[in-house]
Amino acid sequence: IQTTKGTRHTSTTLNKPKNNMHSMLTSTIVRTAVPGVAKRVVLRQSAAAITANFANGSNLNTLFSSSRPQHCNFSTSSAGNKFSTMAIDPSMVVKNDPGFVTKKLRALNMKTVKTIMEELKAVDKDTDERLGTNELQNLLRKHKNAFTEEEIVQIGELFYAGKSGGSVSFDRFIQAIDRVVELEEQDTVERDEVGNPLGLGTCGNEYLFYKSHGNMEWNIELTHTAPKGIRDQLAYNAVKGVRVLFDFATGWNGEITTNKVMNRTIYLETIAAVPGMVAAIVRHFKSLRTFQRDGGMMQMFLDEANNERMHLLTFVRMKDPNFLFRLAVIGGQVGFGSAFLLSYIISPKFCHRFVGYVEEEACSTYTKIIHAIETAEEGTDLGAWRTQLAPRIARSYWHLGENGTVLDLMYAVRADEAEHRDVNHLCSSMEDGMQNPVSNTEKELNTMLLKYVHDIMDRTDSDIEEKYKPKAA
Repeated sequence: IQTTKGTRHTSTTLNKPKNNMHSMLTSTIVRTAVPGVAKRVVLRQSAAAITANFANGSNLNTLFSSSRPQHCNFSTSSAGNKFSTMAIDPSMVVKNDPGFVTKKLRALNMKTVKTIMEELKAVDKDTDERLGTNELQNLLRKHKNAFTEEEIVQIGELFYAGKSGGSVSFDRFIQAIDRVVELEEQDTVERDEVGNPLGLGTCGNEYLFYKSHGNMEWNIELTHTAPKGIRDQLAYNAVKGVRVLFDFATGWNGEITTNKVMNRTIYLETIAAVPGMVAAIVRHFKSLRTFQRDGGMMQMFLDEANNERMHLLTFVRMKDPNFLFRLAVIGGQVGFGSAFLLSYIISPKFCHRFVGYVEEEACSTYTKIIHAIETAEEGTDLGAWRTQLAPRIARSYWHLGENGTVLDLMYAVRADEAEHRDVNHLCSSMEDGMQNPVSNTEKELNTMLLKYVHDIMDRTDSDIEEKYKPKAA
């Protein structure tokens, strides 16, 4: 497994040959179909051997008797679908809940599975082979290099909300890990009837939203979403028209100076903080009126509005606007705020596309500012921003560090605008009932599972299932 661990994402790359797949060793969970008897075992043997036995008409008992090693001793129970623990070599056992048919792990090899099982048993104080919130947190505390205490607490809250205070069996937890590793490499993965093996609900999305704006990826791309249809074209042309007028009003077409930067960014942020709040308010009233959930969208837009407000509160520490400037801000709030509210009530998708294009322009503006600072001559006001400390509120909010500079601040603000750009373009095509794309229970817990298994693999020098490795020459 090749892992690139960034501050915003983790990517996993698998080398998966197309041929000779059945000759590789696999980790397979099987359960007998014999009435009243549940026998399960993980066989570390070739998939071709299993396929051949079934093709010849052999049942599972025949397969077990012909292939299981001498140290496998099975115990059975006749009480419905209940089962008792089997005395099998721990390195070859992964338990599976009653009611599930053959389940093959797609990515994890047995060495990794054994390590996970040992850690799960170590935190299982109730010895019920189920993982609750406290046990999950204790499990993650074994991986201090991968998780901070703050993250562990947040993950516990998300897991508790997703399971409504319940727990998950060990085998479902392992299947969930296997699923997200596979999903990380491929866009789709075969799912069982309940979808995510953890069986998560969406209740927590309505009130839990964890988003830190510190330690973000600053190297963003200047992207553009091409308009599709009349609605998108109207939004795009409206933004381009406003951009021309705003450039003229702020004298942006010419030499970039610190005064021009401050005037432009301060006024821009007073306007940029409006759409998120309007979207949250309208969605809040709709939820009250229709008695329906919002999928956490309201929380996401509130965070967006507050993020833009933090931009403003930072920049006004660098320049105090005069009386006329403040009057212009009031006029902008009344005019733009009213127009955007009415537009959002009529067509939320138009408004999100509009904001997406506004954020594209914002990314372009901050890129020009960053370039001007980096290329400014020594001794100039712009050049001084390369070493001048950012305001304290900025260093704390974006985790810029004790020596974070104004240049660092500009990079961080641009990263925020890029995220708002992508989110609003995405929301312009989302349908009602969808979960917020920035922070939701399943997404956060899937990220947790990936970080956990990556740390496991780093410790054990383990790798993704051998079947994905290129065959040796």
